[in-house]
Amino acid sequence: MATAKGGELVKAYLAGLATKLVGQPRVRAGFLRGATYPDGTSVPMVAATNEYGVPSHNQPPRPFFRIMVETHQKEWPKEIAADLKFANFDAAKALDLMGQRLKAEIQDSINELMSPPLAPATIKRKGFAKPLIDTAHMSNSVEYEVKGT
Repeated sequence: MATAKGGELVKAYLAGLATKLVGQPRVRAGFLRGATYPDGTSVPMVAATNEYGVPSHNQPPRPFFRIMVETHQKEWPKEIAADLKFANFDAAKALDLMGQRLKAEIQDSINELMSPPLAPATIKRKGFAKPLIDTAHMSNSVEYEVKGT
């Protein structure tokens, strides 16, 4: 018959880990409230307009955010688990690492999206054919925040 010793030490260790994970810690990534262009235009509104399009203005959807989620969402559980382990189960540190990753994934999706193509008049006005990039302000405005820790 096997016996185990140190049960109280294991309980204390697990209780210590649990205190690091209390509350409802979360990370939000994307275009946070208050982000604006120099002229005061809301960056989240521009991002949403690009994501979903404006059919009444012949602007098709360019779903960079949904593509990013679809592409990466299956990776996130393993990544956050690895981040928690790396951060010694400190939720704030693990979520900060995840936030950095999400920010980069959103920016990469903006930079990689090429379809649907821009209208010829838009290409002429901009001088290049890359959708979602004009001044790069939207891409540079991607941020993340960790709350509840």
